[in-house]
Amino acid sequence: MKIKTGDKVRVMRGKDAGKEGTVTKVLLKADKVIVEGVNMIKKHQKPNNANPQGGIVDKEAAIAVSNVMLLDPESNKPTRVGFEIKDGKKSRIAKKSGKELTTAAAPAKTDGKED
Repeated sequence: MKIKTGDKVRVMRGKDAGKEGTVTKVLLKADKVIVEGVNMIKKHQKPNNANPQGGIVDKEAAIAVSNVMLLDPESNKPTRVGFEIKDGKKSRIAKKSGKELTTAAAPAKTDGKED
């Protein structure tokens, strides 16, 4: 998958089209991503030890990876992702500017299941 945890993305389709955020989780098997502050849902939470009160909680839902685009670090506009091999290492590049993409955090491997 070309989008990794920590990437800045813009939602291109759906009810949250145009919103930007940081990818917090990548669901590899489902081909979905969870973006901070985007695609919020209301989850009805039963009381438990962590949350004795229970109630309705706002939570981010997964978005199909095809509905988001990575933001170019130089122009802050949506761009496609390409790959280049330099010194035997494969690195991601922004197609618009040609700049190498770096992520803030290492990509977390997940099993594709949501909480």
